[in-house]
Amino acid sequence: MNSNSSQVIHTPKNSSYSTIYNSFSDHNLRITSNFKPSIIFTPINESQIQVAIHCSKIHDLQIRIRSGGHDYEGLSYISDTPFVVIDFRNLRLISIDTENKTAWIQAGATLGEVYYRIAENSNKLAFVAGACPTVGVGGHFSGGGYGMMSRKFGTAADNIIDAKLIDANGRIQDRESMGEDLFWAIRGGGGTSFGLIISWKVKLLDIPEKVTVFNVPRTLEQNATQLVYKWQHIVDKVDDNLLLRIFLRNTEFPFGGGQRAIYASFTTMFVGGGDDLLHEMEDRFPELGLVKEDCIEMSWIESILFFAGFPRGTSLDVLLNWNTTTNQRGYFKGKSDYVQQPISINGLEGMWKLLNQLAVENSGAELQFSPYGGKLSDISESEIPFPHRAGNIFMIDYAVYWGKIEDSQRNIAWSRKLYGYMAKYVSKSPRAAYFNYRDLDLGFNNINGNTSYEQAKIWGEKYFKNNFDRLVQVKTKFDPTNFFRNEQSIPPLLS
Repeated sequence: MNSNSSQVIHTPKNSSYSTIYNSFSDHNLRITSNFKPSIIFTPINESQIQVAIHCSKIHDLQIRIRSGGHDYEGLSYISDTPFVVIDFRNLRLISIDTENKTAWIQAGATLGEVYYRIAENSNKLAFVAGACPTVGVGGHFSGGGYGMMSRKFGTAADNIIDAKLIDANGRIQDRESMGEDLFWAIRGGGGTSFGLIISWKVKLLDIPEKVTVFNVPRTLEQNATQLVYKWQHIVDKVDDNLLLRIFLRNTEFPFGGGQRAIYASFTTMFVGGGDDLLHEMEDRFPELGLVKEDCIEMSWIESILFFAGFPRGTSLDVLLNWNTTTNQRGYFKGKSDYVQQPISINGLEGMWKLLNQLAVENSGAELQFSPYGGKLSDISESEIPFPHRAGNIFMIDYAVYWGKIEDSQRNIAWSRKLYGYMAKYVSKSPRAAYFNYRDLDLGFNNINGNTSYEQAKIWGEKYFKNNFDRLVQVKTKFDPTNFFRNEQSIPPLLS
């Protein structure tokens, strides 16, 4: 492993406001570490990764694994101990088998590339994963992978049927050789705790020729508070084909120059035609006032561009291009929660007050309310490590972003204040969180790797609930020396 193996890292970009903070999570300027990587290694085949593991052991370097870069706390590219970054950007082959409705996907591929290659081969097959096309599949799949069709099909991890992984001894394992315990752990338990996942085999999903989408914004003056309140009572109970998401925004940033306002944007995917969607909305949520003109029928692959914020008619080729967006570099903090009882009107109004307190120039906030129910609730909590199933109405993703380093402390404090305010309205014992929305405020491991079970359980149960114990057992069996580790990796039981 030598310096000739490294390459310049080009940042993925994003033009969509609905996903703009995701681009900040790629190069989040508030995230720093005591060490720069000794090398950024971009392997082109599996054998080079095996050599990298061997060299890292010899030189006592931690390995950080980067498959896409959308990492809320930067754990894929920073460390407070000497380390090497293994960047999977050259490992992005996608092999589609339409006859058997499966695909092998290398871990460095982006979601946009996956969606494009599926649609290129079939207009009757799809896959369920996130809405931002520049996310890398390696981390996204291994953390769960919620998407706009998850009420219909579950998470990305629910649809994984095989994987290839390089373990701490440099051996290449597939599902058969690694065994069901390890295969269970990497589907939602965070793959980087157990090895380097180099590719996934997924089950492709049957999709109709047309799906229907809409994006309907409502301001507080347009009764947004009452609409959000009603939404909570129906959103996990509607037709499984319908996923009705809300984006709550404080809008002064990124546009700048305008008056700050709060509004709720009801953003929807319906796996079916517009008439059926209208009927379901009139039956379940007439208060929104949806009309036929709001509903846009399109192919599934066109909906990918819609939710990523691209204009109608944009070429699908944009999904293959990492440089499709403006180069956003900024400061960002994300957190998450799960809601199991509707938040009261007073509770919602308290949220609006806190959003209005975020009045720092070039700062902004976005809250995503992502519904559960449907297929997500049909699967047991222990089927895979991703435990967020029946009983959850929706998930909240809190995001705050800002443009000046001097505003960092104030914005992070605001984020924590909002999170503290929400404690009485969200899940408890544990207060659950989504692993793909990584948050080091929940707790973290010791830098030297000697983290106790009790210490890791503080954050581990929030992400994985009762599955944390089994994850620790798998880690102890397959990586007892804790070679693969970071600030929130699963620790082995200490001897």
